[in-house]
Amino acid sequence: MSSERLDHRATLGLGGNIGDPVEAMRKALLALDRRVDCRVAGVSRLYRTPPWGKTDQAWFFNACALIETALAPEALLDVCLSVEREMKRERIERWGPRTIDIDVLTYDELSQSGGRLEIPHPRMTERGFVLMPLADIAADMVVRGREVSGWLADADVAGIERFGDSADWWRAPTNPT
Repeated sequence: MSSERLDHRATLGLGGNIGDPVEAMRKALLALDRRVDCRVAGVSRLYRTPPWGKTDQAWFFNACALIETALAPEALLDVCLSVEREMKRERIERWGPRTIDIDVLTYDELSQSGGRLEIPHPRMTERGFVLMPLADIAADMVVRGREVSGWLADADVAGIERFGDSADWWRAPTNPT
């Protein structure tokens, strides 16, 4: 067992709409949880969401996770990108179809812009498909001076559907029904 201290808390947004995105998100969360420098401390329920940005594609599945980690923000991003690559994620077009997408949404109370990682995620407070699952695990977390629940109250959540009631879906070997 590692003695690494998991002193930082980050939230991740996960989604996908190609193949079996629920299984892809499950495998990604398990991969993160198996690391000595990360622990999955909480996972939202699953949500089925209409496409955003580029609307002529299949609906998405989305979830959020709370991670305890010893990694610095950019190192956590690198781990997430590595998990995406291992799962054959291809970045072909912005907001386009994908098997898996893992975004670092927040990291402690850090606020940073510029560089390759902006924290908090620059568009998270505009997206119901991020805010709904994030509210499951961190409704009172303050992002840009306002609680997640407050951002959610003003967000467009049209068409977003809860897909099951369990937050343990990621530990199950098959999709919830």
